[in-house]
Amino acid sequence: MVDLPTGRLSGRALRALVTAVRRTPARRLITHVLRSQLGIDALSALRDELRQNLPTDFLPIQARERRERASRELGVPPRRDWPCTASAIARAYREQRASPEQVIERAFGAARAFSNLKPCLGPLYTYDELRARGAARDAAERIAQGRARSVLDGIPIAIKEEVDVSGLPTRLGTGWMPSAPASADSTAVARLRAHGAVILGHTPMTEYGMSPLGGNTHRVMPRNAHDPTRLPGGSSSGSAVAVALGVCPVALGADGGGSIRIPACFNGVFGIKPTFGRVPLTGHGLRGGSSVTHLGPIGASSEDLALFLEAAAGPHEHDRASAAQPPLLESELVHALGRGVSGLSIGIEESEWARAASDVTAPARQALVELERAGATLEPVRIELARHAAAIGYLTIALEMLAVLREVKKSHLDELGLDMQLLVSTVEAYRADDYLDAQRLRGELRREVAEVLRSVDVLALPTTAISAPPADDSPDGFVDAPALDGVCRFAFLGNLTGLPAGTAPIGSDAQGLPVGVQFLGDAWDEAVVLQLLAELERSGAAEVRRPAAAVNLLET
Repeated sequence: MVDLPTGRLSGRALRALVTAVRRTPARRLITHVLRSQLGIDALSALRDELRQNLPTDFLPIQARERRERASRELGVPPRRDWPCTASAIARAYREQRASPEQVIERAFGAARAFSNLKPCLGPLYTYDELRARGAARDAAERIAQGRARSVLDGIPIAIKEEVDVSGLPTRLGTGWMPSAPASADSTAVARLRAHGAVILGHTPMTEYGMSPLGGNTHRVMPRNAHDPTRLPGGSSSGSAVAVALGVCPVALGADGGGSIRIPACFNGVFGIKPTFGRVPLTGHGLRGGSSVTHLGPIGASSEDLALFLEAAAGPHEHDRASAAQPPLLESELVHALGRGVSGLSIGIEESEWARAASDVTAPARQALVELERAGATLEPVRIELARHAAAIGYLTIALEMLAVLREVKKSHLDELGLDMQLLVSTVEAYRADDYLDAQRLRGELRREVAEVLRSVDVLALPTTAISAPPADDSPDGFVDAPALDGVCRFAFLGNLTGLPAGTAPIGSDAQGLPVGVQFLGDAWDEAVVLQLLAELERSGAAEVRRPAAAVNLLET
């Protein structure tokens, strides 16, 4: 009989576990224990009425027709001294208080200084300095002539290393992938450049994006921006730390199971996973695809999220999901920031809230009180499968990843981190019907959520069930099933449905660590999610705290 510890495993214990899974008949028994810890085995006991026919596609279900909402014309939430947002930098350019060349040099200088700290806070993995400097000069010339392409003209933006940037290798957090440069920008990066954004380089991520905690033995990963003894969250770790430390006001992330929202929450900034397909995945580094992966921004404000999405969203001929989206009107998302929340209804699934730590939910509930004061209403809702969303998500993302990594498993398994070796080897032992059964349950979950969103505008949940866990210095890395479940507990509802979900920083837990609240909206309705984030920002309930080490790009 195998008796596995229920907490974190690292060092000798982790190596022994990986050896047992890969080299001995204990693999199936160990797999069963891990499945039990993550709630996967509990799915088999669910009654058959909760299983739909296999879905024919994963396009999001739109609960209601696109609807016009009254606007109070409150405008963009007022800016404070911190953080340094894209609009604040653009204003400084127009007023000649700073130039794109100065800001880009300060961004690179700060990134290098953070990389030299112990523990490391470095948010960049690769530096695209030569091209960035040229882009900054071009932006400065346009701005001086009154020809700025957009608010993003001359603004530094960092890109997660799973998305193609021409001339840089797309290595997805691995140690083995060759450093061959991408031949072209991804669609998202190309669109950002077309709006004048200056691409700093790639940010580090966890290996293949499969850890939501922020550890990766193949990278010198940054620690949490607010507490270097804590993990930054993942997998878009570097992107969140870059924004939290002020290196850029907005960065591109990717979210397959919370990988935008978790690190945004842990580092005390904003983030949104838009509707599945809103930002095309063309140029995403994981060839083979995924039904749960979304590209989106992590930002210093709700406005930064809106500006990014307006620049990067839109259909692309090589991404079928993106072709399903309705067009965004000009400045539609930025305009939504000023609507207020009067008349909006917010669904609360109390049984889900009860599964988060009380010092995480307390600030989140206070944020909801602020929304009520501003005219929103809270409505109790029931989603039977919500408690199983994480387990369905684990099966979905892990088995899709296993299919994509078939050739990697044959030739490079020994070169993966121990946590990835454990994942690949245990998932390989799953039953043949696991994925198909998960998708049948997913179909019913999607139906349940759509039904609820016919009666309320959004669902509100804590962003995570716990705050940032302690960091780990083990050279072989670590696995921590309870912590993984704690950070992903409320994330997969958005990924499995493909619905937009945004997070706002709404205070701290008992240890002073940032916590967040997230809102899940109807398909293609990023505007209502951004309305709520903006109202929290306007009221002061959501605020980006300045980390001790942070830099303001407008300060000399």
